[in-house]
Amino acid sequence: MRAKIYFASDFHLGIPDHDSSLIREKKLVAWLEMARQDASEIFLMGDLFDFWFEYHTAIPRGYARLFGKLAEITDSGIPVHLFRGNHDMWAFDYLSQELNIQLHRDPEFKTFNGKNFYLAHGDGLGPGDNGYKFIKKVFANRFNQWLFRLFHPDFGIKMALFWSRKSRSVATVKEKKEEDCTLRLIEARITVYSRELLSSHPELDYMIYGHYHQPFEIKLNAKTTQVVLGDWLTHFTYAVFDGETLILKKFD
Repeated sequence: MRAKIYFASDFHLGIPDHDSSLIREKKLVAWLEMARQDASEIFLMGDLFDFWFEYHTAIPRGYARLFGKLAEITDSGIPVHLFRGNHDMWAFDYLSQELNIQLHRDPEFKTFNGKNFYLAHGDGLGPGDNGYKFIKKVFANRFNQWLFRLFHPDFGIKMALFWSRKSRSVATVKEKKEEDCTLRLIEARITVYSRELLSSHPELDYMIYGHYHQPFEIKLNAKTTQVVLGDWLTHFTYAVFDGETLILKKFD
């Protein structure tokens, strides 16, 4: 019986180099194969890639094992969802057309087996982080996307991957050293956002986010639990809903 719903986030495939990314990709494929055994749906909550941009006739190379597994899963009738994160916001229609993945551009309210969920990548939500919120608007602008397409794919993708890998390498080291800081950011941004949202949606049972890379779970009240999924750079964590309870787990 396919009764479980799986959630995972922040894989950042493509960094820090091909060999390291390939090891992580194979681990993700193994997790997907495990999940498909009893999954009714699978939710990838953003930043599947560290950089992704679809030209009209070209996409970033690589990820053949992942794409094959995702196609196999969706072809078998199991829905796979991707919430676009801040690193893969330029996913347009390739993944949906070729792999039948359901793309989500905004947070979603869902109901599973009578339990009410709020799902979002988590970037730009809550107070603060105004610099990123501005940059996100710049990247989401269609004219700016058109300008980037003027670069030849070999140059545009190579340039973007260089800066993406460089910034993510620095951020990963910082995250390892400043776990307490990340938890404070979660509390100051996402948890504040969740509590405000609950004032207008008290029916929510679970609020699930990615983006912050640190697995974190907190009861917001007697009914509602907030879960930050963690990442697949250092934690390899995911959540599974069995129809009654959502559990945060680690994939070994």
